Amino acid sequence: MTFQHRAIIDTIPGYKQGKPAPQVEGQRSYKISSNENAFDPLPSVVDAIDSHALTRLNRYPDMRGWAVVERLAAKYGVEPENIVLGCGSTEVITMLVSLVAGPGDEIVYPWRSFEAYPIIVTGAGATSVQVPNLPDGGHDVDALIAAVNERTRLVIVNNPNNPTATSISDADARRIMQAVPSDVLVLFDEAYIQFNTAEGTSVAMDLFREYPNVVVAHTFSKAYGLAGLRIGYAIAPEDVIDGMRKVALPFGVTDVAQSAALASLDAEDELEARVEAIVAERDRVVAALQVQGWEFPQPYANFFWLPLGDRTEAAAAEFLKAGLSTRVFPGEGIRISIGEPEANTAVIEVCERLKTAGF
Repeated sequence: MTFQHRAIIDTIPGYKQGKPAPQVEGQRSYKISSNENAFDPLPSVVDAIDSHALTRLNRYPDMRGWAVVERLAAKYGVEPENIVLGCGSTEVITMLVSLVAGPGDEIVYPWRSFEAYPIIVTGAGATSVQVPNLPDGGHDVDALIAAVNERTRLVIVNNPNNPTATSISDADARRIMQAVPSDVLVLFDEAYIQFNTAEGTSVAMDLFREYPNVVVAHTFSKAYGLAGLRIGYAIAPEDVIDGMRKVALPFGVTDVAQSAALASLDAEDELEARVEAIVAERDRVVAALQVQGWEFPQPYANFFWLPLGDRTEAAAAEFLKAGLSTRVFPGEGIRISIGEPEANTAVIEVCERLKTAGF
């Protein structure tokens, strides 16, 4: 950059959006690079947007989002003062980091994990402490605990972890909570929690009721299928929510997004059926790949992780040839979203060819 600016910005890796479906002549292509819900929006959600939100586009939204906040408070058995909305869970995480950390402060999180973490932390002027995952892709709980010191202002636990799709157990989450000082917040980022079928998994709301320093981040983007509308929320102690609201983008959550979220909360039975269908497809893919001889972390999200090391880019090219866009981490592996059944079958076929080729 040739203009005067904060030098630390030069160190931030730009966030890379999942690539769109490639154009392959003579065949249908699929985007399975962004962990999106492949189902079309529910008709009731579309109707709510059309009948309740589109006629108010000339007005600012309710900045606090009280209708959604109160519905969520009733759902989780907390007070409305314990909830804040954001433009996706990424924004509520950004609020939290901006609240607690600045130059000289440290934020501890597993790595590899959600790519926005280092961007958010560096943007706040704080320092990332990236704790390498275990060989199975899960959190190294002992190392996370050991990384906490007097400069730590936040510890992030990603459950299930993105991109490795691993789950952290309730026992390990409690170990973290017992080790972290009560005046240091612990964020449980549960963007994919609805897909987590791991036995004994951590459920952050259980911890929220027992510890004074727990923050929970959820989103409507994944299981609820509202990725294009950008709405998420945090559940936290009231004083934390007060602080987060001070650094929030005013009017960041649109009236359209709030209307869709309310309609989605009214249709949770239908959405649960969709989640079950996605989990069934995930399990079908995993079973097929295990028969082929692949070894990878057992996934508990709507995606799975193939650790391919230095053969990652060669494998990614084969997926592209088959009309499949995946999320590629050069030199490390490929994250593959569970998409339409046809897309998932194509993934199985590509993986079979890769295995035959010696991958």
